[in-house]
Amino acid sequence: MAGRILIIGACGQIGTELTLKLREIHGNDQVIASDIREGAQELMESGPFELLNATDEPHIREVIAKYEVKEVYLMAAMLSATGEKAPMKAWNLNMDSLFHILHLGKEGIIDKIFWPSSIAVFGPTTPKNDTPQITAMEPTTVYGISKQTGERWCEYFHRKFGVDVRSIRYPGIISYKTLPGGGTTDYAIEIFHEALKNSEYTSFLAKDAALPMMYMDDAIKATVDIMEAPAEKVKVRSSYNLSAISFTPEILAEEIKKHISDFKIYYDPDFRQSIAESWPSSIDDSAAREDWGWKHEFDLEKMTSTMLEGVEKTLKENAK
Repeated sequence: MAGRILIIGACGQIGTELTLKLREIHGNDQVIASDIREGAQELMESGPFELLNATDEPHIREVIAKYEVKEVYLMAAMLSATGEKAPMKAWNLNMDSLFHILHLGKEGIIDKIFWPSSIAVFGPTTPKNDTPQITAMEPTTVYGISKQTGERWCEYFHRKFGVDVRSIRYPGIISYKTLPGGGTTDYAIEIFHEALKNSEYTSFLAKDAALPMMYMDDAIKATVDIMEAPAEKVKVRSSYNLSAISFTPEILAEEIKKHISDFKIYYDPDFRQSIAESWPSSIDDSAAREDWGWKHEFDLEKMTSTMLEGVEKTLKENAK
């Protein structure tokens, strides 16, 4: 029983698929899913689940003691676009939840922590192309500010107290299995649903808004890889740059047209466009590739065909 894994925020976009992958690797009973609400049927039925607020420290400690948890994945957060509508709520959720887990690591109650950062840590002064691992970081969103601050605290707790905390800066994540969670890159998921349902889509980003993206399977692979890497291989204790593919709404639309010839895209940029403009267009993740062997598997072509097949299957199942 000892040495179980707890995922906080397990019902979110990444958390859902991460939970299922970790249960596949470690066994269903070894991975405890938790969230403030119940999630997808497969997640709920495949292993233990606890209703848990990521800011409720006493309850977190109670759950960790109950299951003898030694490893925590803290996936709960309020994302960029949603966070701008409730700035202090986003700040409190994103920061309080992290401090609770870092202190558990400092006290030796848990052995290993995964905490995700994001390309939102970057800002308008950051080099946009091939953004380096170490560079100017002046985030413009509450989400980005909380992630940049969190990176510094993770590094501090590792250096000062020896806490084994590991992190990667996720780019935009694309998946058909769970709905997006209110991020600036959500168009790259919505577009597939609308292409198959209506053969058209209106993008909330401009046609030339290039952003770093990644198919979900690669994001899960990177998360598992860094957590399985020997501690001495994880040399960056703030957060690692992570990259796979970069594209614009226009480029993605052209790829979709190879499968749906009458697909049309329109553009009506909203407040998320200014957020996108403050982020990098492409990322240099050579540190992750050199330190712990990161390598992505999905390019634009493979991601597009996989997404169309997956969304089409989901739409058919929902229509039954």
